[in-house]
Amino acid sequence: MEVTREQVLGFRIRAQQLDRAPGTGTVADTAVLDYGVQDTGPDGAAWALTVRGLDDHADLSMLWTLRGGPHLYRRADLPDVAAAVAPFSDEDAGKRIYDASKPLRQAGIGNLEGLDQVAAALRKIVTKPTVKGDASGRLSKVLDAPHLRACKPCGVTHAWEMPFRLAAIRAGLELQPGTSPPVLQRIPGFSPAKTVKPQFDVIRTYLRLLGPATPKQVAAFLDSPVKEVTARWPADVTSVTINGRKADILAEDAEALTAGPAEATRLLGPYDLFLQAKDRDLLVDDPARAKEIWPVLGRPGIVLADGDLLGTWRPRKQGKKFRLEITLWAPMDRTAIEEQAERLAAFRGVQLTGLDLTD
Repeated sequence: MEVTREQVLGFRIRAQQLDRAPGTGTVADTAVLDYGVQDTGPDGAAWALTVRGLDDHADLSMLWTLRGGPHLYRRADLPDVAAAVAPFSDEDAGKRIYDASKPLRQAGIGNLEGLDQVAAALRKIVTKPTVKGDASGRLSKVLDAPHLRACKPCGVTHAWEMPFRLAAIRAGLELQPGTSPPVLQRIPGFSPAKTVKPQFDVIRTYLRLLGPATPKQVAAFLDSPVKEVTARWPADVTSVTINGRKADILAEDAEALTAGPAEATRLLGPYDLFLQAKDRDLLVDDPARAKEIWPVLGRPGIVLADGDLLGTWRPRKQGKKFRLEITLWAPMDRTAIEEQAERLAAFRGVQLTGLDLTD
């Protein structure tokens, strides 16, 4: 089946519920919470949920999970989330913890075993809400040498960062939302599920929210080896062709993929899930614009309108007032942008003093 770029983007907009009206969503029916909503920057997880129609953010929990990033989940789902985000294998764990794998291997310690050792130590340390730096300092005193690294920027020896983050959920720990530096605390009554439900399966959920995709793209999103993802690729998929390239979609979603563009104007945060798809050249085929969207440092927000990415935005805040600096790549309805800018200002609790709009 041949599908167009416009159909793929429309499918993702609808699958991620970016076309929902304000205040119409619930925690239970918000699809992106199955995958976790990354919380990076002032317009992070809470804004990503708000633009998907969810204004009530109660009963949520913050965890370090995919790629070691902080993500919001439904509190009731934490046992299932813990099972879903666990590495597929020892090799997968090694890829997810990056350079921390080498000293473990040299010491004859498996990657999963190493994560469990860090988790056990963290569980003993975090008996009450504990600032990350304090937890890290205490970890460095109880872990063996293979778990530690000399950090030149800090001038101290401490636990490797990625194992620390990925071990936290294994230790039954969550993050207090809104804390900076992060504060770790125990999850009451926590015990991980023994099996992974399809709703939370990290491969199926990628296809459901960011499909169509290939195993290579999903592996890049998860920081997993491609062969590990390929070995677990769902059997119930349908192959499609986009711009001459093959990719898979869950068979149950094949019909939804053929619908047209989705109508929604939204100001997406820099790390919104919609922008994290690994087929970046499908999202935007202009290399110059791609560099503008995904610079090494200081990503902008993105204007989503008329079923496409139409520009960038950056906040310019002074006290309780702020302006939005918007650069458009194509003409669009200014009224729609102004409405979304006012929505963002209300979310931030500031007064919008104007738009600096560049066509």
